[in-house]
This record gives sequence, structure tokens and C-alpha cells, in this order.
Amino acid sequence: MEEIIVKNSGYIRLKQFTDQREGSLTVAESDRDIPFAIKRTYYIIQKNASEVSRGNHAHKETVQVIFCLSGSFILNLDDGENSQKIMMNESHVGVILGKELWHSMESISSGCIMLVYASGYFDEKDYLRNYNEFLEYITHKKND
Repeated sequence: MEEIIVKNSGYIRLKQFTDQREGSLTVAESDRDIPFAIKRTYYIIQKNASEVSRGNHAHKETVQVIFCLSGSFILNLDDGENSQKIMMNESHVGVILGKELWHSMESISSGCIMLVYASGYFDEKDYLRNYNEFLEYITHKKND
């Protein structure tokens, strides 16, 4: 697994248990495995393979962790200085989407299921949906 070089991110590896039943049980506990109290959970299901990009935003305060439960996708991360692409295809390995981190998902496979845990409730004012506004926001925060 490649090292994450962008700020406000990192990997989360959940405990996964397997046994003779040919399946697995994966556990995610708030404030233990997930580094915050979970206020919102949502999932995205991609019915057909798509070159459509999802995400394309950053949050001012909300922290999230994203997992790929089924299929695969490429996670793009950008902190305004560094950017990288991460292949997401292991259901028990998630990536922290920290505050002030631009993220998008692309090359989404057919049947892909993404799961996201968020530290905050939905609040449109927390979103930075324009990349140039995102860059201005983090530049302004650095100069304060």
C-alpha cells in the first residue's frame, strides 16, 4: 500500500474476522477504529462502470473516512500543495478525508459500493465545491 503524502489524510484498517463460513465480519467502532464520533453515514452505489467523477469538493470542518465495500475506484486527493491517486479496492481499508482536503472518485467499477463515515451532519456551508475557491480558502487560512 502506497504512502499517503497529502495533508489531513491517512489509512484506516478495520478489524476483519474470517472463519469456516467463507465470509468475513468487519468492525468499525466510533472513536476507536474511526477517529471521531460518527454523526453521519452514507453510501454510494454505482450500478454501471462509469467515467463520471464523484465528490469534487472539500470540507471546511467535517472529517470523513471512505471505504470501498465492493468493486473499485480511484480516489484523488489534493491538499493544495500535493496530490495523489489511491486505488480503493479493499473493503477493510479506508482513507481519511480530513478537513480542507479536495477529493474526488473516478474510474468507478460496475457494482461499486462506497461507504463513508462523517464527523458532522450535512451542512452545505461546510462545503467547498469550486476548486479555485478551495485554493483561495486554504491560502487565506495559512496566512491568518
